[in-house]
Amino acid sequence: MNKNINLTKLVLSLLFDAIGMASFVIPGVGEFSDVIWAPLSYWLMTKMYPGKIGQVSGVINFVEEAIPGLDFIPTFTLTWLYVTFLSNK
Repeated sequence: MNKNINLTKLVLSLLFDAIGMASFVIPGVGEFSDVIWAPLSYWLMTKMYPGKIGQVSGVINFVEEAIPGLDFIPTFTLTWLYVTFLSNK
């Protein structure tokens, strides 16, 4: 994978995870923002990582964002780590 694309995906992953965690930090706003962020984060994940990895990670991310209390899991960053260091592509 191109190093510039890989770095861009890392920065985006960190940003998207921070957005997801922000709803966890702001009391009362989190539940409402998760209704919007959960499907949007699913879509973003499938666009960043096409194919089976993006689909599986997208579903995991959607569930993580939709269930209260799980917003702290950095799903985008974990997916980036998996694709960058563990995937056999």
